Amino acid sequence: MTAAFKRALVTGGAGFVGSHLCERLLAAGTEVVAADNFATAHTANVEHLLDLPGFRLVPRDVTAPLTEPGRFDVVFHLASAASPRDYFRLPLETLRAGSYGTEHALDIAERDDARFVLASTSEVYGDPKEHPQREDYWGHVNPIGPRSVYDEAKRYAEALTSAMRRERGVNTAIARIFNTYGPRMRPDDGRMIPTFIGQALSGKPLTVAGTGRQTRSICYVDDTVRGLLALAASELPGPVNLGNPHELTVLRIAEEILAVTGSSSRIDYIDAAVDDPVRRCPDISLARRELGWAPKIEMAEGLPRTVAWYTRNHPLEPLR
Repeated sequence: MTAAFKRALVTGGAGFVGSHLCERLLAAGTEVVAADNFATAHTANVEHLLDLPGFRLVPRDVTAPLTEPGRFDVVFHLASAASPRDYFRLPLETLRAGSYGTEHALDIAERDDARFVLASTSEVYGDPKEHPQREDYWGHVNPIGPRSVYDEAKRYAEALTSAMRRERGVNTAIARIFNTYGPRMRPDDGRMIPTFIGQALSGKPLTVAGTGRQTRSICYVDDTVRGLLALAASELPGPVNLGNPHELTVLRIAEEILAVTGSSSRIDYIDAAVDDPVRRCPDISLARRELGWAPKIEMAEGLPRTVAWYTRNHPLEPLR
């Protein structure tokens, strides 16, 4: 499916999802240029790719115009802080990645008549009043709350992408990615699964926010990347949900991580985060029907793979 792409630009290419996407593109014979400013990424994610002839890693901040030479036939825009811990410490940078960064990536796609894929997020639905969330739901978002720097950056990115498609004829697609996990998530990322795994492996209490009854739908990174590639290879403009429709409570996920790690850590409850969604679950009917896509790797397989990666790799130095 990806072999039709000769050359790809991946912004955020050294990040968690971006590095897996680069890997899959290279395996399909696509030449890849990965651009990253390393604000939330680490070169270790793509170290195994650096000597491959079809791969080039370039230090770039997408908030400045991108001037990569040569023609691309697909542009994946993944550059952004994605965890609350990161976008709380980088609020303006997150907004700029969603605004200026999206515009500059779209400019490359327009220049080269390339397929453009925006990695948007389920956070555009906010704390949803519709369940499960379908793509035609407009969301319930606090536009000035602490999470708004990420939520509104992605909502603006979707608006800009859609306008470029309507007004300039750019071949665009929007993916709304739900909670994704797997190897290469930073141990200090701050999101639920790496936090729980780190706490369990170190014997510390697992800190569950609120009651733990809030729900999430976790999708293994290989499935998310497969969805992005299927969307890129299609003519679907989106938005299209990419996520696992199996809804789980946060407490259940914590308990599963304790079981997989064999940890005797206890569970501690802490204050709920501001504007934390109560329920989160995608309706993936559109992806099933138009892309033939659905997740294949369930939690019983994905969590042990992820825990095994953490136990094999020393934690990276925390970002400052």
